[in-house]
Amino acid sequence: MQQKYLIAGLGNPGPRYANTRHNLGFLAADALADSLGAAFRKKSSFSLLAEATCAGNELVIAKPQLFMNRSGEAIGQLVRYLNIEPERLLVVVDDADLPLGRIRLRKQGSAGGHNGLKSVIDHLGSREFPRLRLGMGRPADAEGMINHVLSDFSREERVIVKEIVQRAVETIHCFLQYGIDQAMNSCNTL
Repeated sequence: MQQKYLIAGLGNPGPRYANTRHNLGFLAADALADSLGAAFRKKSSFSLLAEATCAGNELVIAKPQLFMNRSGEAIGQLVRYLNIEPERLLVVVDDADLPLGRIRLRKQGSAGGHNGLKSVIDHLGSREFPRLRLGMGRPADAEGMINHVLSDFSREERVIVKEIVQRAVETIHCFLQYGIDQAMNSCNTL
């Protein structure tokens, strides 16, 4: 039976932030859309949307166009409009607690200090939705976190970013085809 899924990559809108660490979710959403031959054409509920099918399922890929700390407003509206059950929502975010190059898939959990996830949790009224965290690492200076998340990747780091974005796409495909448990087993063992 065909089901509808929402994959939401979090980031900050606009060219200024396009290649920053905080936009790993957008980079993964773009790569996922490319892998499925889809393009971001629609704008609805404060989000750019691409539609595709994957593993026999209907798929909406979203890039909220509100800043990170307000992205839950857009996702909450989409979840309600599309009538998406929490287990069929996957939020893709950057994670400073994971080193650059690591990814982690979880069924649910806290915001872990991530303002985008906090906004999603607040607007859904639940922590029970899958999330795919893409490691960006922490700055050496804890006080430099804002500059860190809004900085571009170095040339050397871009090679690693390309690899983790590709692994994120593979993980999302696995999630859509085989479910969260098998995708977690595959993703989290690397």
